[in-house]
Amino acid sequence: MCPTRRCCHTARAECPGVTTRSWLPGYLALAAIWGASFLFIGIGVRELHPVYVTLGRVVAGALALIVVLLLTRDRLPRDPVVWAHLCFTGLVGVVIPFTLFGYGEQRVSSGLAGIWNATTPLLTLPIAALVMRTEKLTVRRAAGVGVGFLGVLVVLGVWQGVGGAHLSGQLMCLGAAACYGVAIPYQKKFLGHRPDSSGALAAGQLITATAQLLIVAPLLAGAPPSPLGLSPEVAASVLVLGVFGTGLAFLINMRNIRIMGASTASSVTYLIPVFAVLLGVLVLDEHISWHQPVGAVIVMLGVAISTISVRRPTP
Repeated sequence: MCPTRRCCHTARAECPGVTTRSWLPGYLALAAIWGASFLFIGIGVRELHPVYVTLGRVVAGALALIVVLLLTRDRLPRDPVVWAHLCFTGLVGVVIPFTLFGYGEQRVSSGLAGIWNATTPLLTLPIAALVMRTEKLTVRRAAGVGVGFLGVLVVLGVWQGVGGAHLSGQLMCLGAAACYGVAIPYQKKFLGHRPDSSGALAAGQLITATAQLLIVAPLLAGAPPSPLGLSPEVAASVLVLGVFGTGLAFLINMRNIRIMGASTASSVTYLIPVFAVLLGVLVLDEHISWHQPVGAVIVMLGVAISTISVRRPTP
């Protein structure tokens, strides 16, 4: 752990007390968990409406984090202002993107959905710079966004002509990533300085998301299905998705940010598509076109250009 509070908000290179051994296991675990989440979403939407997949995973994740808070004798935030911000991040950072990925995976493969998730840092930068004013949009970063946009066009395969359900599914996944692009800088600006623990904020975010979904889900999808009517694999997928892909993943991600810094920790999105594509091919027998992984590499290159700092050597 960083020896000072300041180090917890800087890149790993600025924190001499941090070793690779201290962050690498959690970093790889998070990539694997979030990469596998797209597999479980794909299984869940076979029998459940996407909004009920979201509700199931959020409820399971919230309960898991509440148990963690009880075991660690931590407590939820008490400031009403914090809860107001958590209501927004619960909606934009959880409810909408989780549901959009569910809708998207009714139309595209889980691996392709994972590839679109990798555009999150690319979409975060202009929102953080132009709207939230938490980042600066330099020429290098603008160039990175341009390269990333080229990668998006390659993933879409625009030269083949686009349209139909496949396109709508990809746009839903892109919309989900855009939601993360709003939620991440919002959290940094309005919640990053709060004294509440990362676990408490994550639990609060999932609790507000649960409350919102309990209202919205019946309106969008009708009465909830009986859990007893679900196949074992679908029920297990939603449970694993909630406890591990939502609850545990939120905790690991918060820990990574504290140890490595937000910028370095966000680079985990480079590895998520690898796990998502591999699991989709091996478990669900999915097939991807050649231009989709090629476009993903171009997107990641754009993200790298726009996010990796170039430091001048000190004399």
